[in-house]
Amino acid sequence: MLPTNAYATHGPKEKLVPFSFDRRDPRPHDVVIEIMYCGVCHSDLHQARDEWGGSIYPMVPGHEIVGRVTRVGQEVKKFKAGDLAGVGVLIDSCRKCKPCLDGLENYCVEGMTGTYNAYERDGKSLAQGGYSTQIVTDENYVLHVSEKLDLKAVAPLLCAGITTYSPLRYVGVGPGMKVGVIGLGGLGHMGLKFAVSFGAEVSLITTSASKEADARRLGAHHVVLSTDKAMMKKYDSYFDVLLNTLSANHSYTTYLKLLGLNGTMINVGLPTAAGEVQPFALLKNRRSIMGSGVGGIKETQEMLDYCAEKNIVADVEVIPMQQINEAYERMLKSDVRYRFVIDLKSLK
Repeated sequence: MLPTNAYATHGPKEKLVPFSFDRRDPRPHDVVIEIMYCGVCHSDLHQARDEWGGSIYPMVPGHEIVGRVTRVGQEVKKFKAGDLAGVGVLIDSCRKCKPCLDGLENYCVEGMTGTYNAYERDGKSLAQGGYSTQIVTDENYVLHVSEKLDLKAVAPLLCAGITTYSPLRYVGVGPGMKVGVIGLGGLGHMGLKFAVSFGAEVSLITTSASKEADARRLGAHHVVLSTDKAMMKKYDSYFDVLLNTLSANHSYTTYLKLLGLNGTMINVGLPTAAGEVQPFALLKNRRSIMGSGVGGIKETQEMLDYCAEKNIVADVEVIPMQQINEAYERMLKSDVRYRFVIDLKSLK
């Protein structure tokens, strides 16, 4: 067994505190990764506080993991000691259903195995995440990370990056298209960067006028203030695609009105309450709403390679592990530009 230092929460109202546990010894196809950085996703907070229900404790959150390989099992072919590697939102799946065979393990019929707050495929081993000093994962669910990029800023690509890259690719965003990104947080700032890099005309849609300067720095061509009725009317039926990253409860109808003919609103944010949808807002312009959940391993690797080629990373604020509870409170106030990343040296 591999003794591991971490931070964990022991209940929905408990703070994260120091925690020690054992990772398994590497199996033939396992990769052992010394974690260098782990991003802090809003879903970490949701699950730590059991806001979606079904949380399992003790819980070590974290699924935006970047580090260096220290050991590999004897059958491993894809990695060697010393390689940079990443682990994202999933660490296993059934491997035999059509989505898995098609490289869409995130849509596994039996359900993917989450990096944390989940039981592994044996049904009894509790998966623990990246707020820890090391992780052991099957090589088929580990990603190669380029040496070219700033590693601390790569970590959020493993969730925020692929969560926005995947649906924008799926709907074919490219030159000549008009894309609106709703919200400028951890997801929104990555969606904006990707949509701009794909050649689209990109607008940030926000409730906060103070986000305009940052949005334009990140490449936005326009900024639409959703609290300004006149401005929202100006952009009525304007966009081909909306990427909705909001995790706060809101009305979908407000934003659907911005879609033109055959426009699609992609939902990647996860509010705790159902959003209002007026049927007439869908019927007009033959609009549609879709959801998208992270991406499969193949597409996540494609995204990481694309980011290395285009020099795309997240905007991050690095914190020691000991500041995680403060970071959660700041995240609730949107007081981060735009992703907290934990430096795991603080646990060594």
